[in-house]
Amino acid sequence: MNANQPGLFDDLPTSPDEIICGVDEAGRGPLAGPVFAAAVILDPSRPIDGLRDSKKLTEAKRDLLAPLIKAHALAWAIAEASEAEIDKLNILHASMLAMRRAVEALKVQPTLALIDGNRCPVMKIQSIAVVGGDDKVDAISAASILAKTARDAALVTLHAAYPQYCFDQHKGYGTALHLERLRQFGASPVHRRSFAPVRAVLVAGPQSLTEE
Repeated sequence: MNANQPGLFDDLPTSPDEIICGVDEAGRGPLAGPVFAAAVILDPSRPIDGLRDSKKLTEAKRDLLAPLIKAHALAWAIAEASEAEIDKLNILHASMLAMRRAVEALKVQPTLALIDGNRCPVMKIQSIAVVGGDDKVDAISAASILAKTARDAALVTLHAAYPQYCFDQHKGYGTALHLERLRQFGASPVHRRSFAPVRAVLVAGPQSLTEE
């Protein structure tokens, strides 16, 4: 779907002069690594087939679409908020910060930001929250794909530095494997200390978490 599709969002200001960017984040739930966000302004003259919520696409499909988005979009940007910022601000506010950074990094200045979800970051331009927007608005779908692929790539890089945690397999999410390695090795510098499983092992030390 497209944000300019008649009847999709009747209250959106979709005049011909409106420059709309879609914004989404990736990585709120994981126990480790930054939270990423992306902003995308699509080019109506260069449509991209197959855009949808990144969570509904295979990794291979996301990896095919990400370079197409970068090549065909009028503008795109990816930003992040660090583990330290997540622990300081909490994950919601850190996600908002990453989204604002992504919008501000765009080389084309948008006039309207469509944000996936029910909250908008504080920005200089108008923004509208769109619940389920990553599967309703093409520009948000594109942003979700860029944020997801960028974060996955970052966790593969972190795996090279901390191979004992197997970040390349679970991308920081709290899987059984990740919790097992967290119990065994304790928290790394890239773990989110404000998240309960990490906080528990920091308090009690490695091997402190009980098996499910």
